[in-house]
Amino acid sequence: MSSSKINSAEPLQQNPAQDNDDRLRESTDALRTIAEASKQAAEEKDPPQADAAEWKGKFEQPDKISGGKHDVVHCESAQNLDDQNDSNNQTNEHGMGSNEVLSRGESDSAHGAIQNQMTEKVLFELTWSSKGNDIVSCEMGNIKTVGRTSEQITLTWKSEPQTVLIITKPNSTHVRDLCEDIVSWLYMHKKKIYVEPRVQEELLNISSYFEFVKIWQDDLQEKVDLLITLGGDGTVLWAASMFQGPVPPLVSFSLGSLGFMTPFRRDGYKKQLESIIKRPIRITLRHRLQCQIVGDSAEEENATAKAIFVLNEVTIDRGQSPYLTNLKCYCDGEYVTSVQGDGLILSTTSGSTAYSVAAGGSMVHPQVPGILLTPICPHSLSFRPLMLPEHVTIGVEVPASSRSSAWVSFDGKGRKELKTGDKLICSMAPWPVPTVCLNGSTRDFLCSILEGLNWNQRKTQSSDGPPQPQP
Repeated sequence: MSSSKINSAEPLQQNPAQDNDDRLRESTDALRTIAEASKQAAEEKDPPQADAAEWKGKFEQPDKISGGKHDVVHCESAQNLDDQNDSNNQTNEHGMGSNEVLSRGESDSAHGAIQNQMTEKVLFELTWSSKGNDIVSCEMGNIKTVGRTSEQITLTWKSEPQTVLIITKPNSTHVRDLCEDIVSWLYMHKKKIYVEPRVQEELLNISSYFEFVKIWQDDLQEKVDLLITLGGDGTVLWAASMFQGPVPPLVSFSLGSLGFMTPFRRDGYKKQLESIIKRPIRITLRHRLQCQIVGDSAEEENATAKAIFVLNEVTIDRGQSPYLTNLKCYCDGEYVTSVQGDGLILSTTSGSTAYSVAAGGSMVHPQVPGILLTPICPHSLSFRPLMLPEHVTIGVEVPASSRSSAWVSFDGKGRKELKTGDKLICSMAPWPVPTVCLNGSTRDFLCSILEGLNWNQRKTQSSDGPPQPQP
């Protein structure tokens, strides 16, 4: 009896070891199978996807482009500004969605040095006024939206702005007179005023009283609370180009020939400036393009990797060449089409009322985040203007088969030659230009196209037409 128990127990004592060996063998075989499958999948990777990933990794490097001194604001604004629609869905108990876009001086401990540089700036916050909540429901596979949200953005100062930079249109008596009045008014309100050297010289020629006016310097970009332009849209473009990072709120007075971005007038400037400084203001976030020219060789690529920020448009044309331009267009690294014609315009929505609309493009509200692709006299009747979302990266290349080189300009200046093999890379910049509204973003835009372009204005049809037949 006992012997049988011992005999029957022996195989029970051997099973665990055998089971462990079998499991180890099975695990080894499984790992080997997984490794072979992974190797095979890597070898069979789709070449177009690999090229797209390489293109995007090579040219989409905003962190390296922006520079270290703006990394704090970049972390706050790049994500929030590119995701405006997502942030609009978040509302508080008062029906007001909040966003920390363009907030100054708020950073984590890892950026302590940068925070010390930003503490001199006046803080503010932005809110989206809401007429109703955006409610998205998905029941039984059906997506439905209820309610709409106003996109008007309001800026609220946490304290009065102290440092003001004034940019003026040159060679204009009206601009010089208004500049003198505004500088005197700001000085009475104890503001620090900075101007360009040319403007300081003009003011000192008027009177030595203006010795308190200081000259604008590069390091002042970290301290400017409010930017004022006196001129037309060209003055706004010039002022925006001075800031390669975050741009302070911009108040533009119309003293030029075009006024799509200059809603304020000279009359009543004191009341308008006092309201802007002391009360919440409505602003329009005008998106900019961030552009790079990448050479055919590695040496040229490193030498021309500096980013160029554009508020209106990038224009690629054939210059003085008698041949049509031959340009290959890519979207996120994927080939889209070839442009054969006089050129191509890559425009922001703020620049949709400039060169783009003259070439047949649509007029778009400036707060719509998108990139307009407009051909210039294309050699194809089916090549119509196209609008792409703001998150894409557009590449334009001059192929080796092109008969001649092309030329590119940024907001009408900085003209450069694109030789065969060169590429232009454009994406949405993380830092928009916040322009102060006079009556509201939409109303200002509609008034600008009505007054600036005489949009849809014609003689009213006569009411004394032929009698209508009776039924």
